[in-house]
Amino acid sequence: MGLAKRRRAVAMTLAALVGVAAVAVVVHRVLAPAEVETPARAAYPAALTPAIGVVGRLPAAPLIVDGRLRVYAATRQVYADQPADARNRVTPYWSYRRWPAEVSGVVADGTTVVSHWSDGRLVALDARTGRVAWRADGPAPAEGWTARRTGAGAVWAPPGLFLARAADGRPVLVAAGPERVGGFALDDGRRLWSADVDGGCRDDVATTSAGQLVAVDRCAGPAAVEFRDVATGTPTTRLTPTGATADLTVTPLGCVSPRSRCRGLRAEGFADGAGRGWLVGTGDPVAAPALDPAGSELAGERVVGTTGGVVTARSVRTGEELWRRADLGTARILAVQPGRVHLLTETNDLITLDPMTGAQRSRFPLTVGNDGIGYATGLAYAGGGYVAVERLREPVAPDADDQRYFLMSEPVLLTAT
Repeated sequence: MGLAKRRRAVAMTLAALVGVAAVAVVVHRVLAPAEVETPARAAYPAALTPAIGVVGRLPAAPLIVDGRLRVYAATRQVYADQPADARNRVTPYWSYRRWPAEVSGVVADGTTVVSHWSDGRLVALDARTGRVAWRADGPAPAEGWTARRTGAGAVWAPPGLFLARAADGRPVLVAAGPERVGGFALDDGRRLWSADVDGGCRDDVATTSAGQLVAVDRCAGPAAVEFRDVATGTPTTRLTPTGATADLTVTPLGCVSPRSRCRGLRAEGFADGAGRGWLVGTGDPVAAPALDPAGSELAGERVVGTTGGVVTARSVRTGEELWRRADLGTARILAVQPGRVHLLTETNDLITLDPMTGAQRSRFPLTVGNDGIGYATGLAYAGGGYVAVERLREPVAPDADDQRYFLMSEPVLLTAT
């Protein structure tokens, strides 16, 4: 009996050890850091010219890449579908996942898609294949995933992630966090520079078309606008606007892509309540009073604004009125991209004008099927001739959950203009 009991005890012990080992394997597989790269299996799609109008509706916010793909972000995934004018979201063309890190932001330049993750990791993907082109350790962002269900906040307004061109034309990526900011060569991820910063009193805003990183610095003395060379990290200019308060904020204008390679700035937060506009280039910022009014936008050499149902364009350098349109009805500027100004009317018609002449390129209702026009707009994006916009339930409840906040399960409309 004694021998039998000992054998049973040994068997039970072995079974317990096997069970613990099995659990350990499962836990390791579930919780261990992981990276899953699912490359494209189909050929890279051809460039296309979409038909003008509403392309379709989507559950997620797309970033148009190379005019051929739509790139999306989720909490732990960056993925693409194609063609760019597909009516609905379709099976991913490629996908990239990481665990347990979360996506903070995504940007794209040409066929390079770069994601910034909650652990500071920067991962560049080749949009043509979905394969990893390079990885680099960047500054950790303040938070990981902060976007809502559509992911628009990660792809249309990526926090602390900017594209630029150095003075010699080299593409540069700038990544910023609450403690550090750094520049990286977009071609291979090589670190160009890194600097300690205090995110508690400093906000990185944009990059300029002349290769400078713009930040609002409130850390020492009066609030100032700081400019830093994107290739070296060297501070170049420090602008301390007269009358600026501690609430100084800066809005980038005339950008090639979201908050990147911008030609103008408008600052607000002055004692007199007025705004201040500047053109930014290779030298010091140049005052541009035509950019002072809130809501005005920079398109090339034109400042486009709306007042009382009239759309006007003025020279950004002289303020001279160049054209006006009083036949469009009450409208506001929704988005701007090179060669196009997009306005939204009170009845949710999307109007696209040529900023040079004021000529109408297109006009159509911003709706699809039987969805109607009874919604408010959320975040919007313009790029590659496309415009995408979130639709929100009215009255808008910013603190509500996503089911109440968004109009429906597919709240994003994608249009071609």
